[in-house]
Amino acid sequence: MIKPETLAFLSAVAANNNREWFALNKEWYETAKADVIHLVEELIPVLATVDPQFPLETQAKKCVMRIYRDVRFSKNKDPYKNNFGISFSVKNPNGNGPEFYLHLQPGKSFFAGGYWMPEASLLKKIREEIDYNTSEFLEIIEAKGFTDQFKLSTEDTLKKAPKGYDPEHPHIGLLKLKSFIAVLPLTDQELLKPTLVNHLKKAFTGIYPFVRFLRGAIAP
Repeated sequence: MIKPETLAFLSAVAANNNREWFALNKEWYETAKADVIHLVEELIPVLATVDPQFPLETQAKKCVMRIYRDVRFSKNKDPYKNNFGISFSVKNPNGNGPEFYLHLQPGKSFFAGGYWMPEASLLKKIREEIDYNTSEFLEIIEAKGFTDQFKLSTEDTLKKAPKGYDPEHPHIGLLKLKSFIAVLPLTDQELLKPTLVNHLKKAFTGIYPFVRFLRGAIAP
């Protein structure tokens, strides 16, 4: 579970996103970060039992993303994120690939899995795999363990059919996707319950076949 003080810290950052406030509350930040790392430490062995490719020796602190924002090319000059992002990734020959992600933010938390904005060559492979093995992919995203928890994101979608595909293809909606991400929203109340780890284990289990399919699609 996550402590209420951790969510309170994130709310406070959102309301006081400046270096002066953060410096005065650095100890609060360190306490909140330690709370998140403790949760990740509990989740790593759980994920390793679900996903054989996920290394049990993964260090929890390396999964937690920096809270400091890179503002060099952003119109938003807030120096800090108002969330904790946790990436559970598996190294592969192509660098970043399909992964699991946990986002902690008051009122906007979620767990997700999949592949965000793969490069063109890998996106082509995923589309080909879905086209060639449509029934297998549909079986995964229509399984009860998936549909009861997750919704496939359509945020990153082409306006037209990708090159080489018939606009009348029966599953053109899937082939037009530029990212393959499935999302499970999490309420603040769920984050604060002692059952959080079990809740996320069910999520890991439900989304693993989806992530495994994407890994297979981009495999050399």
